[in-house]
Amino acid sequence: MNPHPLPYYLGCPSWSENAWRESLYPESARPNDFLALYAQVFNAVEGNTTFYARPSPVIVQRWAQSLPETFRFTAKFHRDISHCGDLRQQLHAAEDFIQLLAPLGQRVAPLWLQLPASFGPTRLAELVSFIDAVERPLAVEVRHLAFFAKGDEERMLNRLLLDRGVERICLDPRALFSCVSSDPAVLHAQSKKPKVPPRPAALTQFPQVRFIGHPLLQANDPFLVPWVEKVASWIEEGRTPYVFLHTPDNLQAPDLARRFHQQLMARLPGLPPLATLQREPVAQQLGLL
Repeated sequence: MNPHPLPYYLGCPSWSENAWRESLYPESARPNDFLALYAQVFNAVEGNTTFYARPSPVIVQRWAQSLPETFRFTAKFHRDISHCGDLRQQLHAAEDFIQLLAPLGQRVAPLWLQLPASFGPTRLAELVSFIDAVERPLAVEVRHLAFFAKGDEERMLNRLLLDRGVERICLDPRALFSCVSSDPAVLHAQSKKPKVPPRPAALTQFPQVRFIGHPLLQANDPFLVPWVEKVASWIEEGRTPYVFLHTPDNLQAPDLARRFHQQLMARLPGLPPLATLQREPVAQQLGLL
């Protein structure tokens, strides 16, 4: 594990891709080992898995045993909390969700609330009630276009988050939508991700960035340049940003994350490199008699 802690959190949308044996994990690694191996290279992961399915208590305990205390898991509230009606009616489910993840302790920080595109300005009272009731470190992602129009609705959202110490998650899909492709993975990603302008907010000490990349790694560089500068400036201000890198099918997400870190190292001299995993264990040499 890297002995020098990073001044920011860096990761991918998940850790469980079998295809990462080609780029990240040893060929001999078992799926149950992936999280511990992932945490030797990256210090954070998006909690996409909890958005789609609640883990069992046994699995949560396994995660807790696999992760160092310094790791951060930005667990998303399950979609039946964030996407199924009035948020004020989901408070008991939210508390149950938080208790389920309790074995992870401080590693779950912040919790992510990803709201649907249908969640507009008229529902902000729900969001205020939810934030005030949960009383946990939170970050919120919005997708309604009114919150990107630089008008009163967006200012109202930003103000209520700022006043409550809640971060606004910045989604940047520009690299993905710059791609013209017939690849099913690209078309699927373009159909699922919202085409919204990036909002690089820093409402708290912990800005949150989700970068959705182009399938050709080098094609991401023009889009990464401003993020390298932004993240570096946040670090220089004493903030601790979270940066998560996606690719259309996420098969190259670790490579894109490492590419970003290499570029940030050039901007911040002294920033330590990421650890590298040994692809296969070296066979023990027999002593010659």
